[in-house]
Amino acid sequence: MPASRPAPNSLDAFLRDVSRRARLTAELATRDREAAQDIVQDAMLTLVAKYRDHDPSSWGPLFHRILHSRLMDHFRRETRRKKWFTWLDPMDEAGEEDPWQHIPDRVDSNPVTLLQRADNMDAVLAAVGDLPFRQQQAFLLRAWEGLDTAQTAEVMGCAEGSVKTHYFRALNSIRSRLGDIGTTAEDMS
Repeated sequence: MPASRPAPNSLDAFLRDVSRRARLTAELATRDREAAQDIVQDAMLTLVAKYRDHDPSSWGPLFHRILHSRLMDHFRRETRRKKWFTWLDPMDEAGEEDPWQHIPDRVDSNPVTLLQRADNMDAVLAAVGDLPFRQQQAFLLRAWEGLDTAQTAEVMGCAEGSVKTHYFRALNSIRSRLGDIGTTAEDMS
């Protein structure tokens, strides 16, 4: 007897659909494949245990909020571990603001277009992977998961203005990294 596919609005179908992107999101954030798999699995188990009876349209934002919380827990544990086991201070993810990033350019800022125009997906993943965590999360939630600003703010636990700022900075950084791949407005015509 062949295995039956889950119904389109089932939790199994949702988890199957989101698992690869979630694993990639966690792996980019943690830079550790095993930790990323554990984090995604924990987020999925929490969604199933606590929210399986919720409306299927709410599963996306709920899952990403859980995933974000698990990633933050991971970073807190890593920070505590580093404080106890090394003499190095944790890296400042925010960094200093670069005034050159506010200079307007003639590059298409649509993330979907950037991803479609990139010939080398490894270059895209490297550019996303090099972003600070909050920018990375804002970009992945908005561009890859399709969440709006309000949903992204809820997932990230911050204000909508912060999401816009992180997303803007992520786009600028990715555009500068992928600038040689043909993403100018003239190339788009």
